[in-house]
Amino acid sequence: MLSTFFKAKPVIDEESKEWIFDTFAWCMDQLDGDFFKNNSELILPNNNFYPGSASSIEAMADKIFSNTLNYTGMTSWPLKLISADNFTQKPMPQLSFESRLRGENAKVSTKVASNVSSTISYKVEGEAVVSSIPPTIPTIDIAFHSSQLNQPQDLIAYLVQVQAGILVNQHGILPPGGKDVLPQTIDLVACFMGFGVIFANTAYQFKGGCGSCNNQSLNRQAALPELETVYALALFCVIKGIDIKPVKKALKSHLTKPFRQAHKEISLYLQQSSNPVHAQLIATNG
Repeated sequence: MLSTFFKAKPVIDEESKEWIFDTFAWCMDQLDGDFFKNNSELILPNNNFYPGSASSIEAMADKIFSNTLNYTGMTSWPLKLISADNFTQKPMPQLSFESRLRGENAKVSTKVASNVSSTISYKVEGEAVVSSIPPTIPTIDIAFHSSQLNQPQDLIAYLVQVQAGILVNQHGILPPGGKDVLPQTIDLVACFMGFGVIFANTAYQFKGGCGSCNNQSLNRQAALPELETVYALALFCVIKGIDIKPVKKALKSHLTKPFRQAHKEISLYLQQSSNPVHAQLIATNG
């Protein structure tokens, strides 16, 4: 009885745990599991991952954006960072992919509508000439405010959140839970991409204080609750075999205990579980 009494309460409820594992398995299947295995790393909010300085706000934003694209594996996608002052809303182009979604070797093209001609006709000295035009890829613009650089962790989380949303929506296959949990799924995909520390640190923002140390208008709009984000971070670390000491140092202090507990829970689960949906995660871990 005493052992039951002193047993730690699980970090998150069973339903949330199952959804996180199911969605990670879906990510492995649908969002380029090879890139995850071979290229994804845990991104920490420090100069090792975001080094250097820049001579202007735009140059600094571009540098952060470029690094983030590299870590998400979306350098081949037609994504472009635009100042909010110059941003114009436009329809999202539908992209198609050859063989893989992410990484330097990903080949991205635009699906051309059947009623759109890819040729032009013109006359040269009275002769009709038909010329084929290679289809161009319209950019997918991501707006940013210069003031977002004042809270770089939130800026990085915002950029990843947008990229994860584009990735999920362009892929077109609904994740576990469907449209009802799509915002939460996008946050989880960000953790799958390696940004779990940054997303955990920005999942909850203190609303009080003097106001000078935190501008609420610049905070990331989190959909996945804080503890579920910590749990997703721990799952990433277990699967990738990442040393938890640097993780605990990078996390907000109140998150280190639930992270450590989640890491233990997940490690034990992966050793004992026979759930076929999660088998690929166990195989990855092995």
